[in-house]
Amino acid sequence: MEYIIFVGFAAAFLVFIFVQGMLQEKKERKWFMQKLKTEYGQEPQREYKPERYVRIPGYYEKHRRDGQIDDITWNDLGMDDIFKRMNYTLSSTGEEYLYYRLRTPEFREDKLKHFHGIVEYFEQNEEDRISFQMLMRKLGTTGKFSLYDYIEYLTKFNTLSNTKEYLMLGLFGASILLMFVNLTFGILTLIGVICYQMFAYYKIRKEIEPYITSLAYMIRLSEIADKVQKLQLTVCDEEFKQIREHVRNLKSVKKGSYWVFHDTRNSSGGNPLDAVMVYVTMIFHVDLIVFNKMLSQIKNKIEEIDGLVGILGYLETAVCVSQYRVSLHGEYCIPHFEGKDLLINEGYHPMIHEPVKNSISAPRSVLLTGSNASGKSTFLKMTALNVLLAQTIYTVCGDAYRAPFYRVYSSMSLRDHLESGESYYIVEIKAIKRIMEEAARVKDAVQGQRVICFVDEVLRGTNTTERIAASSQILKNFARNQVLCFAATHDL
Repeated sequence: MEYIIFVGFAAAFLVFIFVQGMLQEKKERKWFMQKLKTEYGQEPQREYKPERYVRIPGYYEKHRRDGQIDDITWNDLGMDDIFKRMNYTLSSTGEEYLYYRLRTPEFREDKLKHFHGIVEYFEQNEEDRISFQMLMRKLGTTGKFSLYDYIEYLTKFNTLSNTKEYLMLGLFGASILLMFVNLTFGILTLIGVICYQMFAYYKIRKEIEPYITSLAYMIRLSEIADKVQKLQLTVCDEEFKQIREHVRNLKSVKKGSYWVFHDTRNSSGGNPLDAVMVYVTMIFHVDLIVFNKMLSQIKNKIEEIDGLVGILGYLETAVCVSQYRVSLHGEYCIPHFEGKDLLINEGYHPMIHEPVKNSISAPRSVLLTGSNASGKSTFLKMTALNVLLAQTIYTVCGDAYRAPFYRVYSSMSLRDHLESGESYYIVEIKAIKRIMEEAARVKDAVQGQRVICFVDEVLRGTNTTERIAASSQILKNFARNQVLCFAATHDL
């Protein structure tokens, strides 16, 4: 009787702990959903540790292509700050794709309009947006490493054979049979096999632990993607079709993944089932066998993983842009890509509070003069940023924008390279040279596009006489190659 009462109390206690956990999880989920509602469109407040900057460009580094923004232009325009201003992401996948998006101007308006449609859908359909964001939150981050670092680790890791594991399982079964022939010898053999398996288990598990972490994120990515496509977002038919294809191709990889990713060794819940699983995995190496199978399969599915990262990142970037637009309180416009001239009406720099707005109609290149601290550099950056934002997130900080598609380059905030022995003048010459080479290449090979460049104080690293003579020739070269150049100068 006392035994029954004890078991009853123990069972009731376990049920109580389980219910409390469920209620706490539900409460926390409800709180976060409310947070997504109330903070929608507010400026993001988050800290960026140095190691985080190392991870963020991961997707971009693996998807370099022609026409992207180079490092000089990115730094000149302060794009790190622009990125942080727009970063509402809840996952590493979205964060890395947002960075990639801001560095990758689009040259087809139909693609920009499709992206715009998804942005507007998330802005107008709160429940669907929050459901999607909760899934991306569940996907989570990859820590201080990019998913593409993990992919590289996995592809370099030599797949282990399960032959040895199967032999040990065979020996385990043989020792049990031996007990029916010679009980003492059979028991000793069984104990020896168990001791060896337990000793070898922790050694092998420790070696593969980093790879289990990376594999776990990939499997979670597939599971979250499958749940995302079930949301039935009406504007994402093409994206969901691709997701279903990728998930279907990854289905075989996930078999048995519970054994690999359910880490009972660090469980503190006191669940009896967890205790049993600890010994099952240590003795039979079930998780190691499944891991080896999954690893051999996942190496042939990297394109599927990359495809899911691109699609989910694309959708979360659309959520970010929807929030960014709301945070501008209506002070933005949708660009129009037409004509041969650049027109910006009442444009402003997105990082300046209470900015002075300016308009520009530029049928030809612009030479900008003015006194110190009159806003020349800010005007150049405002124009360059809006050209870039128009072709990346289909959003312009201004009342109106009309222009053709441009390849954006700048030479504005350069510094000398002491470590390489290059003076400021040499650095500046090389920066100008890259624009000239791109202009000549685009003129000869790329139809329907032209280079737009922004140069603050052309050749400021040399004396006035030589600067004016050389700068004149540089600007003439830009004109011959049909470059739309915005140049600021003090040289009247």
